Amino acid sequence: MLGAVVLALAGCTGGSDGGGAASAPTTSTSSSSSVAPASAAPPTTSSSPSSTPASSASGAAAAGPADGGTASGAGTCAAASLTGSIVDGGGGGAGSVYLDLALRNTGSASCTLQGWPGLSFVGDGNGTQVGASATLDRSGARPTVTLAAGQTAYAPLRIVRAENLQPGDCTAQQPDGFRVYPPGSKQSLFIASTAYTACQQRSAQLLSVRAFVPQQQ
Repeated sequence: MLGAVVLALAGCTGGSDGGGAASAPTTSTSSSSSVAPASAAPPTTSSSPSSTPASSASGAAAAGPADGGTASGAGTCAAASLTGSIVDGGGGGAGSVYLDLALRNTGSASCTLQGWPGLSFVGDGNGTQVGASATLDRSGARPTVTLAAGQTAYAPLRIVRAENLQPGDCTAQQPDGFRVYPPGSKQSLFIASTAYTACQQRSAQLLSVRAFVPQQQ
């Protein structure tokens, strides 16, 4: 009898909490591995899955919270199941342009995004970060966005015009595009775009991004 009790207790150990933010399974994403473009693309064009080689450059750390699932059972969107684009977000003013960072679920299953992306300009043809990473604008809502296959979430993005900075504060450089870390992810994707001007100095803060919100109906 004593042996049976010991065996029963041993069988109760183990297991995992299953919580936390999901991260992409590999260093390659549906758009690229840690970003560096083979060719630039217009700002509204989603990046190609094979458009960029791997890069050793370090980018912005993933920003903002992301949960491990919702009541519907959808897990956090991995970088490998997303493609990105930069789309018009309402024009500009006061020395800035206002856009939307769009992430589309290219997987076959629903997934969720919650919070802010990590975002930075990259360039030099090899994915090197150019300038400062985006600051997180926490003034808006931070909903959990569930994306069915083919649906898109949007993060409002502000880019300060580099030409409005003093020459001593900004050494202008045309970037190859953007490196994007989905919320909670340690893997990134690349969005090719040469439409905007970056500053080489990390002290020149040009990018500011809000949390993801659902696709407008």
